[in-house]
Amino acid sequence: MGYAETYKSWQDDPEGFWMAQAGAIDWDQPPSKALFDEAAPLYEWFKDARVNTCWNALDRHVEAGRGAQTAIIYDSPVTDTKQHISYAEMRDRVALMAGALATRGIVSGDRVIIYMPMVPEAIVAMLACARIGAVHSVVFGGFAANELAVRIDDATPKAIIAGSCGIEPGRVVEYKPLLDGAIEQASHKPEFCVIFQREQCVAELVEGRDVDWHAAQDGVAPAGCVPVSGDHPAYILYTSGTTGAPKGVVRPTAGHLVALNWTMKNIYNVNPGDVFWAASDVGWVVGHSYICYAPLVAGNTTVVFEGKPVGTPDAGTFWRVMAEHRVASFFTAPTAFRAVKRVDPKGDFLEKYDLSALRAIYLAGERADPDTIEWIANLTGKPVYDHWWQTETGYTIAGNPAGLEALPVKIGSPTVPMPGYDVQILGDDGHPLPAGELGAIAIKLPLPPGTLPTLWNAEARFRSSYLTAFPGYYETGDAGMKDEDGYLWIMARTDDVINVAGHRLSTGAMEEVLAGHPDVAECAVIGVADALKGQLPMGFLCLSNGVNRPHEEIVAEVIQRVRDQIGPVAAFKLALVVERLPKTRSGKILRATMAAIADGRDYKMPATIDDPAILDELTEAMKAIGYPQG
Repeated sequence: MGYAETYKSWQDDPEGFWMAQAGAIDWDQPPSKALFDEAAPLYEWFKDARVNTCWNALDRHVEAGRGAQTAIIYDSPVTDTKQHISYAEMRDRVALMAGALATRGIVSGDRVIIYMPMVPEAIVAMLACARIGAVHSVVFGGFAANELAVRIDDATPKAIIAGSCGIEPGRVVEYKPLLDGAIEQASHKPEFCVIFQREQCVAELVEGRDVDWHAAQDGVAPAGCVPVSGDHPAYILYTSGTTGAPKGVVRPTAGHLVALNWTMKNIYNVNPGDVFWAASDVGWVVGHSYICYAPLVAGNTTVVFEGKPVGTPDAGTFWRVMAEHRVASFFTAPTAFRAVKRVDPKGDFLEKYDLSALRAIYLAGERADPDTIEWIANLTGKPVYDHWWQTETGYTIAGNPAGLEALPVKIGSPTVPMPGYDVQILGDDGHPLPAGELGAIAIKLPLPPGTLPTLWNAEARFRSSYLTAFPGYYETGDAGMKDEDGYLWIMARTDDVINVAGHRLSTGAMEEVLAGHPDVAECAVIGVADALKGQLPMGFLCLSNGVNRPHEEIVAEVIQRVRDQIGPVAAFKLALVVERLPKTRSGKILRATMAAIADGRDYKMPATIDDPAILDELTEAMKAIGYPQG
């Protein structure tokens, strides 16, 4: 079946559709039905099933005679290390670590925080928790002590598994002092910590609390898989909100398995044994879904990459990894390719590498500007598929289902809603808008399997954050529109739709225009307060390497481009060239923080910011054009 037939089969019988997909999972006790809606608008899927995630990710492949297949390729240019780990070896490593946790009293339902760099042991730790029914919460390695403490107090873990350090280009980031500081700050104290020592920085262990990764496993019996109920939390993942307490997204075990397994063939077009690479981090949702769980459940080989798109050692790293490991499908954030493009705009590094195994490139995590998509596609000759999803959903809301049917690409659109998602564009009154009109993107309830059923210990916050604005819908927080063909266009976060003299305008549409300028490598547009028009757009431009023209010329040209392509209604007159943009560690631009600086408002230093010094640079740059005003 192609896309239209598959989507209609879901629309006609949603429960039957998902029960059919559930047939691909090994159940200890199969579900009696798909949807449990007694507590609507809170929904659950496959709730009465019993199942184990680790069995489905590792053991069943070994039992089926595929234990010798590579499960994980570890490629670390920062340590000059490469490893191939088979499914059988992964199962044995995971069973031993699970046994170490069980020996120390971890049982099903206990929480374990994981604070690790991008090493295979991070995947081992996650699957070891899943093996015995413990609920893991991965915190991005190197997160500040205060932010880790907040998560310790919310998740109340019985144990923490941490690496001694992470490795960035040119520096070693010691994790252990951050961990010790977080435990000291937190009201809740873990019973023990397991520390994976790296030779680049051997940490001091706290006697009586800390145990070495290898010592913890000495003499313990490997643990078997513990079945859990379908609604059992597989993990808690805290969203990187810039204000207030982080939200703990809960991932239900059964729906997670069913949905992720479906995506690997139908969206990413990979088969068992194919190599799949998501260049992300286990601290983010992409790392959970598409470095750890989905590829292994589907029997793929997954790449664990410890490096950066540029600087480890150069802008050819992505191409080298794809060529060397025969990657079939590649997934990363647009910001990673923008970094490559800025350093190597002509793609000279690619000439050394053979990408013949690569079928497609997938982008997500932020808006993918057409200029970047066209650059990748022209350089590689491969299809480039933008797709859209969220930490909350865990997998694609709208995408191009290449494994079902590769639909025509409309550059700038993530294509169409996937089965399970009834995506609507709503006006402020909650009524659907016609094609071509900009509104709030909402998803008709129930959300499909594997998406968040609630927030950890915060049901009221879940309801107020997602279910209250548009009753009967999940509010995505994104704004956009649908065209006449049903293609979805994500234009901005709802907060990034600005009101200029009564006209609702998308900052994302303006960013597309700026990004199309030949000298602009990366850009951002924010709305700033204006006494006359309410808000005005302000643009920030990072230029490609080697551009030596006067900045004033480039600014004048982008202002004219917006006037020509969007119109005078945009009132786009403010733009400045900056060396870099403030981002989270996952590559998202901190637009709300930038707007607060421009408006002279107080703001909380975002916990996820990559380099706080950028905010001082930005403040000085804004002062040069008179912001904040007054």
